[in-house]
Amino acid sequence: MAKKDWLLGDTPNPLGDRVDEIREKLKDKNPATLAERTGAIYSDGDFRLPFWSRDVIISFPDFIGKYADTGEELNAFDMTMLAYYFETSDSVPLSGEWISFKQIPGGMFYAQAFQNYSGDKLLDIFGDDLDAFIEANKKIDGQRELFGSVAFSYQILPHIPIMVVCWLGDDDFSSSYRILFDSTAHHHLVVDGYAILGGNLARKLIRTKG
Repeated sequence: MAKKDWLLGDTPNPLGDRVDEIREKLKDKNPATLAERTGAIYSDGDFRLPFWSRDVIISFPDFIGKYADTGEELNAFDMTMLAYYFETSDSVPLSGEWISFKQIPGGMFYAQAFQNYSGDKLLDIFGDDLDAFIEANKKIDGQRELFGSVAFSYQILPHIPIMVVCWLGDDDFSSSYRILFDSTAHHHLVVDGYAILGGNLARKLIRTKG
């Protein structure tokens, strides 16, 4: 697929649109318990939490989401992601230990495909140009981390950080890029959700470079 086609297209979405099914499961849950497990704030029939650095409000029990700043309703794709998060997250605290996609339970089978459309795409675009990679991450408000040659982390949801890392090559090894996850990842989202988040982050970075 050409660069332009990939940028205009969507990250593969193995989750499908299950938001209605999950809504039915969540509406019978205790909202205070859901808030505690997910790191959301629950008040007056609404959950509030950050998603990709923007506050969203999710009504309960119908589980319809909107952006807090504009009132714009979240699309079905994002609502499905949030629904999975609310269904899965069990409040296990983050470990601070970073792991690869294949180390997430269930991730081994899909690891190469994930690398193809995340880290390998970043390598195609940024190569050894660390300055361009740094600038791209700054444009989308990445948090600089001491990891690899250059790394930036993103807090996607309260219990879901992800990190993008570049290792510059040398005479023996070529440069590489990877997207990493907290070792508690499986406690907060299904593995397919991480595939989508990682692919979306790679595409966001590439778009900033034009």
